[in-house]
Amino acid sequence: MPDYIRPRIPGATIFFTVALRERGSEMLVHEIARLRDAVRRTRSERPFRIDAWVVLPDHLHAVWTLPEGDADFATRWRLIKARFSRGLPAGPRRPSDVARGERAIWQRRFWEHHVRGEAEYRAFVRYCHLNPVRHGLAETPEAWPFSTVHREIRAGRWP
Repeated sequence: MPDYIRPRIPGATIFFTVALRERGSEMLVHEIARLRDAVRRTRSERPFRIDAWVVLPDHLHAVWTLPEGDADFATRWRLIKARFSRGLPAGPRRPSDVARGERAIWQRRFWEHHVRGEAEYRAFVRYCHLNPVRHGLAETPEAWPFSTVHREIRAGRWP
């Protein structure tokens, strides 16, 4: 996997999965204000549209659309992860974490998929909103507080 080259498509819509290193942790929901601040600060410097987002205890899923002419989602994730991590106690660190200046809170990599078409877009947005139910965290998407499903409900776009 070290030779993986991420696509660089300006203005792309992308589905992401980003996870904490310690699976089973509840840090993301316990530190939701810190995560929201990291996202807000990053978006103010490097705008992107949030089409869908769900935060679970140890990972998150998101669908973003980048601005026309901009393909740099990796820097945005680096900034969000770094801003979230500052001030938190470091996790168990390996020598490579120390060498890279990492706090061992996040998994190094994240998964991304460039969305191809309207049907795929709808499927990924729905996946985000249904994920808390799938993980047994809520009985309905509307019952999970850390999701853009509430924005969709207010806008009349959620069935």
